[in-house]
Amino acid sequence: MTKKISGAEFPLAKIFSSDFDYAIPSYQRPYAWTEVQAGELFSDLVDFFTKEKDDTYFLGSIVLIKEEGKPHAEVIDGQQRLTTLTILLAALTTQFSGELRADFENYIREPGRASQGLKPKPRLELRERDRQFFADYIQGLKLTELVALDPAQVDNESQRNVRRNAEVMLQRLKATFGEDTDRLCEFGAFLVQRCFLVAVSTPSQQSAFRVFSVLNSRGLDLLPTDIIKSDVIGSIKQVHQEDFTEIWEELEVETGRDGFAEVFGHIRMIYAKEKARRSLLEEFRERVIPKVGSAEDLVSKVVEPYTRAYLIAKHCQYISTSNAAEINALLKWLNRIDNSDWLPSAMQFLAEHENDAAYVHFFLRKLERLAACMHICGYDVNARIERYATLLRALDRSHSMASPVEAVELTAFEQSALRRVLQSDIYLMTARRRNYLILRLDSFLVDGAATYDPTVLTIEHVLPQTVVEGSVWATQWPNFSDRILWLHRLANLVPLTQRRNSQAQNYDFERKKKAYFGGKQGVSSYALTTQVLNTAAWTPAVVEQRQADLLEMLSTKWELAET
Repeated sequence: MTKKISGAEFPLAKIFSSDFDYAIPSYQRPYAWTEVQAGELFSDLVDFFTKEKDDTYFLGSIVLIKEEGKPHAEVIDGQQRLTTLTILLAALTTQFSGELRADFENYIREPGRASQGLKPKPRLELRERDRQFFADYIQGLKLTELVALDPAQVDNESQRNVRRNAEVMLQRLKATFGEDTDRLCEFGAFLVQRCFLVAVSTPSQQSAFRVFSVLNSRGLDLLPTDIIKSDVIGSIKQVHQEDFTEIWEELEVETGRDGFAEVFGHIRMIYAKEKARRSLLEEFRERVIPKVGSAEDLVSKVVEPYTRAYLIAKHCQYISTSNAAEINALLKWLNRIDNSDWLPSAMQFLAEHENDAAYVHFFLRKLERLAACMHICGYDVNARIERYATLLRALDRSHSMASPVEAVELTAFEQSALRRVLQSDIYLMTARRRNYLILRLDSFLVDGAATYDPTVLTIEHVLPQTVVEGSVWATQWPNFSDRILWLHRLANLVPLTQRRNSQAQNYDFERKKKAYFGGKQGVSSYALTTQVLNTAAWTPAVVEQRQADLLEMLSTKWELAET
C-alpha cells in the first residue's frame, strides 16, 4: 500500500495548536542548539520584523510521522527549531500578564477542552531524559528559576543548552524591546501569524526517513541504530529506560555513530551467519531481536558485550597479565586486512572468552592465519562470508582451550591453495594483498618486534624488470627464462620506505644496495631488505635459496603442512 506523503505551509499559530501533538522519539539526538544558533535565529527574526511590515518569514521544514486527522506527530526532523521556538515563545510569554499572557501560553501548552476530548498538556514533548525538565521550567514558564540554576548542577548538555538559550532569549527580548509591552506584543503577533514552517507528514516511518534524508542532506542522517534504539528502549519498563538509555548512549559515544552502526552489522552476521540481503534495520528486527529474550537482555547480553569486544578488536586494546602484547599485535595485523569480515568471529569469541588469555591468543593466531589466507588468495566477499559463517556456527557450540574450536584451522585445501599463491608472482597481486604478505613476512623475521607504516611503503625488485644487454645484470642472469621465473617472486622483492626512483631501479646490484635499498643512512627499516643488503651477490642460485628460506619461514609461522 502506498503511504501518503503530505506537505503544507503553516503559520506558527497553526504549528503550535491542537492540530499537532509533538513527541521527540528517544532515538533522536539530544537538543544541541547552543546560544550561537539561538541568537542567530532571534536576530534574523527581529531584523525581518523591523524591516518587513507585511511579508512572511520562512523558518524551514519539519518532517513528521503523523496520520492524517490525528494530532500525534513523531518528529523525525525539526526538533532543534521546534524546541528553540518553544523557548522563545515561553520567554516572550513571561513578559506579559493577564489575558495576554494566557493567550500566548496557549502556543506552549494545550489548555485542554473537555468538549473536544483535549487534555491539558505541553504541545512539545522532548526525549524522555529531558522531558520533565523542559516541561517544568520552559513550559511551566519558570524561566527565572531556570536561569538561576548553576549550569554545573544541570544533568546533561541538552538541559544546559535549554537553560542557556532561555537566558539568551530573555536578555535579547529585554535589550530589544525594554518595557514596551505593545511593541513586544506586535513582535509576538508577527511570530505566530507571519512566521511559517512547512510540515511534511507521512504515516510511514521508512517514508519519513527517506524524506528527511532528501530535505536534510546537510545534516547527520538517522542511522538504523537510532531506530533500533527506539524499538528496544521503548520496550523496556519506563522505570528502567533511563538506565538502559545511558548504557546505550555511552557505547555509541565510545564507538562513534558510524562505528556503532558497524557493530550492529557484525551482530547481525553473528546471528544470521550469511550475507545481508536487505537493510540492516529489517534484518536486525527479523534475525536478531526475536532470538533474544527481552529488550533488557538485548542491551545487556548482546549490544553491550559485543560492543566491548568490538572496541577491543578494532582498537587492539586487549588487557591481561599474560599474552596481551602478542594478542594486540595479532589484532593489528587483522586490522590491516582490507575487509572487516573477520570481526564478527573475533567479537563473538572475545565476548565469551575474554578472560582466558591463553585461549584468546590461540584463537586470534589461528584467525589471523585464516584471514590472511583468504586475503592473500583473493577470496571474494561471498567466499569469505561463507567461510566465516562456518566458523560462527562452530563458535555457537561448546569449546575451550582444552578442546578448541576446529573451524578456525585452515583446511588441507586452504593450506595447499595458500602455498601455491606464495610461490606465484607476488608482485602482480593487488597492492593491499602484496603489501600485507611482505610486511607480515618481515614481522616473522624479527619475531613480531617491528612496527610498520604502510602509507610510506613501496615494494621494489632486486633484479630489475628491465635488464639492459651488456649490463652486469645481463652477465649474472644470462638465461632469459630465469629472469622471467624469479622477477616477480617473493625472493626478488624488498620493502622500502621511500618513493620509487625510476633511475635507481636499474642500477647494478652493488650500486642499488648502496644508493637505493640502504637509503641515506645505508640501512633499512625492514628485515627483508637488510638481508639483501648483507648479500654479496644476486644470482639465480641465491634467489632460489632465498625463496626456499622465506617460504619455510611462512610455513613455520602459519603452520602450513607440506604438500
